[in-house]
Amino acid sequence: MVPVVLATAFLASSAQPALAHGHQAGRGFDEPYSGFAPPSTRLRTTTPKEAGLNTAEIDAMLAELAGYLLPQPSGRPLFPGAVVLASHDGKVAVHEAMGHAVKYADAEGSELPPHQQVTMAPDTIFDIASISKLFTSIVVMQQVERGRIDLDATVASYLPAFAANGKEAVTVRQLLTHTSGLPSWMRLWRPYPDRESRIQAVLSVAPKAPPETLYEYSDLNLITLGVLVERVGGEPLDVLVREGITEPLRMVDTGYNPPASKLDRIAATEFQTDPARGMVRGSVHDENAWSLGGVAGHAGIFSTAHDMSVLAQAMLNGGTYDGRTILSRHTTEQMLTDYNAGFPGHAHGLGFELNQRFYMGALASPSTAGHTGFTGTSLVIDPLSRSFVILLSNRVHPRREWSNVNAARRAVTGRVAHALAVTPRQGATAWFAGRQDGTTATLTLPVTLRADSTRLGFHLFVDSEETDLLTLEVSRDGGASWEPQPFVVSSRGRISPHDGTISGFTGRHWQQAAAEIEGPAGEVQIRWRYVTDALHQGRGVYVDGIRLGDADGLLLDGERSPERFVTDGWSEASR
Repeated sequence: MVPVVLATAFLASSAQPALAHGHQAGRGFDEPYSGFAPPSTRLRTTTPKEAGLNTAEIDAMLAELAGYLLPQPSGRPLFPGAVVLASHDGKVAVHEAMGHAVKYADAEGSELPPHQQVTMAPDTIFDIASISKLFTSIVVMQQVERGRIDLDATVASYLPAFAANGKEAVTVRQLLTHTSGLPSWMRLWRPYPDRESRIQAVLSVAPKAPPETLYEYSDLNLITLGVLVERVGGEPLDVLVREGITEPLRMVDTGYNPPASKLDRIAATEFQTDPARGMVRGSVHDENAWSLGGVAGHAGIFSTAHDMSVLAQAMLNGGTYDGRTILSRHTTEQMLTDYNAGFPGHAHGLGFELNQRFYMGALASPSTAGHTGFTGTSLVIDPLSRSFVILLSNRVHPRREWSNVNAARRAVTGRVAHALAVTPRQGATAWFAGRQDGTTATLTLPVTLRADSTRLGFHLFVDSEETDLLTLEVSRDGGASWEPQPFVVSSRGRISPHDGTISGFTGRHWQQAAAEIEGPAGEVQIRWRYVTDALHQGRGVYVDGIRLGDADGLLLDGERSPERFVTDGWSEASR
């Protein structure tokens, strides 16, 4: 293990202030914010460059999305069309539409004549599916603020029928965090004949497990919350959403059961045969929500990218937008706080999902919040960079089995993350790896040591999936074998030892690392080996300011001798 005193001393001697080489306007990815944005922050349209984003990354993101409109290995496109919107620091840098809102005539994918197809537009209205759960959660929390709901009270204390089948102990908080033990789903449009019997079926359902023993993402949790908030709020759910969210935020195209006057702007979803609804457009896609009259706690909201952007910025602002407050800062913070520490991999606030790499991609962090929708929609809010990304697609048009859009979701979040700069700590560039899955990248430094104890210091930035590992290694036999090299990391006043490997979320800021290489003088190889698994990426890893020294002084300054490094999968990056 590296002696902490020695490591700290060497770090102090090698640390240099960050330089501004290649730094963009605004804060970069390695300059995380703390807390909410000023409540006065309003969205304004600008260019990627003016927003502090790398234009090449944004162009590549749009090209990648456009590529999904073409036939994939399945022989079908990932989606007929999409709208993407991205914002950083209150600046909307991207709001683009592509493809078609309506393209197909039937479940087999027969294309409509060109004059009957509808081109996607930036203001196309989408069925956002399960993102509706966030609206229900917000109106629940509004009732909490008014003292009408206690998060830790039992659901049965508000809805006595819910106590059926041993659910007496389930709380409101457990419904919001999907730890209630309820099953994920049940069919409501058959065999129950009407809305009343369908709601009764949900309230009386038998649990799958006792509360707090299982994480099970469940539509039934939110259907129940929709009924509960109607009971305590004294108004139907659509009225509570309109009066509590969409009217204050002026989300003029957001709500349940859109009027016929807006049909021309609505993206089609699926051609349904069970139930026999034909091509669904302008009516909620989710069959259970449809059977409940289009208004339900788990689905039913229609919206546009612009409207969703206002909600996203309101959350970043701590519950306020344009002088209108829908939630207090304290309540907003509660909604974005993880209550599921006992269920690793299922971080969840009060309604919002947290840190879900499968769709948040390189923007994922313990504080990154969002939700997806089955129809092909997603919202990702990253408080650390005060950014958000909205992807709205109609991927179920004409059939739900045609595609899964998680790759597209990660493409947009990943490109936005990489569009935010990581500024080298020394000089104009830093060594970078980490844009591909299933790869091994090595940065190797052959060197002749002069003493039995040599100090190694370097700057380190790590933002990876937990299973994507960066390992510091040493070889003394020409690379035939390698041993992990322990090191210590100093980060904002905290010093932590590592056995040679580091991964995961480390705070989105540069750290200082040091190791003492013990052993006889002579030729060695030092390398940084970054191994990624088959799926998901973080922002990647950077190494900079590499220095070697011993009792006789400085042995190598990596900034002055970059040619001494042997790279395989690493490159010099200016951002």
